[in-house]
Amino acid sequence: MVAIVLTGFNLRTAVNGVGPVLQEIEAGLGISSGAAGLITTMPLLCFAVIGFAGPPLAARFRDGHVLAAALLVMALGLLGRAAAPSFWLFLLGTVATMVGGALGNVLLPGIVKHWFPHRTGLLVGAYSTTMAIGGAVASVSTAPIAESVGADGWRWALGVWAVFAVLAVVPWLVVPRRTAAAGTPRGAVRLRVLLRSPLAWQLAVFFGLQAMQAYVIVGWTAQYLRDEGMSAAAAGVLVGVNALIVIPLNALVPSGTVRQSWQRPMLVSFMACYLVGWTGLLLSPLTLTWLWMSMLGIGMGTFAMVLSLLGLRARTPETVNALSTVVQGWGYAIAAAGPVLVGLLRELTGGYTGMFVLVYAGVAGLLVTGWLVCADRQVDDEVPELRADPDTREDVEVEAAGVESPVVVEPR
Repeated sequence: MVAIVLTGFNLRTAVNGVGPVLQEIEAGLGISSGAAGLITTMPLLCFAVIGFAGPPLAARFRDGHVLAAALLVMALGLLGRAAAPSFWLFLLGTVATMVGGALGNVLLPGIVKHWFPHRTGLLVGAYSTTMAIGGAVASVSTAPIAESVGADGWRWALGVWAVFAVLAVVPWLVVPRRTAAAGTPRGAVRLRVLLRSPLAWQLAVFFGLQAMQAYVIVGWTAQYLRDEGMSAAAAGVLVGVNALIVIPLNALVPSGTVRQSWQRPMLVSFMACYLVGWTGLLLSPLTLTWLWMSMLGIGMGTFAMVLSLLGLRARTPETVNALSTVVQGWGYAIAAAGPVLVGLLRELTGGYTGMFVLVYAGVAGLLVTGWLVCADRQVDDEVPELRADPDTREDVEVEAAGVESPVVVEPR
């Protein structure tokens, strides 16, 4: 339990710590806004790619040891990018840093299910909460740490999180070898069959657009507020407020999403919050900023909503796993374009008009695709291979990728 919770704390510290000192990173490495955008989008690319290594690694080695090694690589990456003298070395360090987050996304849900089969909700909630807390702490404290150190303080502010990654390694080394799980799932679904499902693609676009909103908020709003005249510390605190609001939403939104009649009203409410938040930041960024960031935080409830929908839009656990893999894999690839586009548009125009055009278009896309995926239907009915009785399907190879575990629920 200690190992799981400590690992959860580390899953977002490396991501959320960049935004509040992005300006110092640009100056320290001598890079453009476009290159800074690549830095902010790199976590999404890593989540989509590195996570594919999780299942085969866990099949060959003890999953606890895989996570321990991933956290060590993460610590080395944090220290490496903090000391990096050039942009490309910084980017390489970022990739290493994301190993822990990507493999943690993949392996923690299965570890929880094995060790705490009757307390799965409690443990998933525990590490999800510490993940959000870790992200919020990184958002709030990175800029003050950098300011207190002085020259090149951003390097210390980014590297300090390596300490927590190393601490999380220790309990994994003393976790005993787990016993073999009882039974194995039958009829595991091949990923490619879901590529013929319109619903799967709609979910992937919805997931990608909500992730794009989240990573533009985490990666660029602090820099935007600083460019408008706010201090680095205050901007970091406001991004931290945004992250804190997400914590209770992750607990409350799934219980509402399982009610079919609530889905579309919830979707419209989240879109309204996005519009209020972005419009407030556009028209009055230094007045009631806490309110605008809070509205954006409520809008980010779409993350918990789409994870819940993954469990509702497939009939069997095997199909849910395959759907989650396809949706999140392609979704993160779509989302990766957001932060880097913000950086490129800022470099070309000298301002943030492009960012606001992008996020407003994203809200429109979320409303359209969200409306479609809130219709009561399942991917099983759209793919001939999945319409067969699961007990009569042949066993096929299990395919899984770097995804965060969906909430599997049964509507009443």
